Amino acid sequence: MELFGIALTILALFVSFGFMVGVLFGFFGMGGSFLVTPALLVMGYPARVAVGSGMAFVFGTAVIATLKHHDLGQVDYKLGGLMIVGTSVGIELGRIGVFYLEDLGLASGVIGVTYVVLLGGIGLFVTRNALTNDGEDDSGGHHDGADDEIDPDAIPDIAKKIQSYRVPPMMTIAGGIQVSLWMVLGVAFATGLLSGFLGVGGGFIRMPAMFYLIGVPVPVAVGTDLFEIVFSGGIGSFLYGMEGGVDLSIVAPLLAGSALGARIGSAATGIVDESDIKVYFGLMLLGGSVAVAFQQAGDYFAIEVLNTVGFVLILLSAFMVSGAVIYSTIATVRERSNVSAASAD
Repeated sequence: MELFGIALTILALFVSFGFMVGVLFGFFGMGGSFLVTPALLVMGYPARVAVGSGMAFVFGTAVIATLKHHDLGQVDYKLGGLMIVGTSVGIELGRIGVFYLEDLGLASGVIGVTYVVLLGGIGLFVTRNALTNDGEDDSGGHHDGADDEIDPDAIPDIAKKIQSYRVPPMMTIAGGIQVSLWMVLGVAFATGLLSGFLGVGGGFIRMPAMFYLIGVPVPVAVGTDLFEIVFSGGIGSFLYGMEGGVDLSIVAPLLAGSALGARIGSAATGIVDESDIKVYFGLMLLGGSVAVAFQQAGDYFAIEVLNTVGFVLILLSAFMVSGAVIYSTIATVRERSNVSAASAD
């Protein structure tokens, strides 16, 4: 049975997958198309459709999540505006690279290998720092706003080192932090290049970069990253759409699921301490890396079962971490309710 030309089983899969990814997107400011694009590649969609549809999904989900973070006061619009400038240039160069590689017949392979390296490397980095609490204050959580002064002890050592190099012009960002404009634009350009090339919002690199390299408080990094993704995702999906790279039959059911998931994930940032979840996010990145590696091996050796294993691993990664976010949110709310009830007695 089909609806709008899509088998109901595939439709249900896209809606549920969109919900899980929406939770991750709202909570971490990332986790959108870096899961969606590899999944579409595993399902056999052409590289430009997988990348373009992933970008369009990112745009829609980012709009939903940003509105919630705006309500929580977790968006630095000045920093976000500067990030948009650098990102826009990078996206166009990345898009040109994808179409060039596609003409050579190398796009899927190169994009897949890049995913494996990036997801694996960043996953190891995030997991190691989550386990060691490198330079982080466990009491902070996701509760800070963009105008709150940041505790100097909560800034990672590497960000403090970078901030010590005062290359003018300097600017003041969230938490009263001063940083070189060139560092902000450099991070924006690099993640924009990846956005255009991989069909991702770039958040799984940009959000850690804003925290570890620039020193932006985690909650504000999440909200500002999502604000930037609204523009980068919109630009990218428009450019890919002009080339026939956006399939609305894929994007629509994904967005239907993510509409609810993104609101839940964004609301959870005001409840859950991100240190409780960060290690799972690192493991999710590693899971995504392994999944794409299976897919690439399946294509290279023409073994279909490896593609299936890769697809299942992507779904499991999204399900486990989004489930952890929801579980921690419910557990925290119940704990607070019990404390309130005990105090009332």
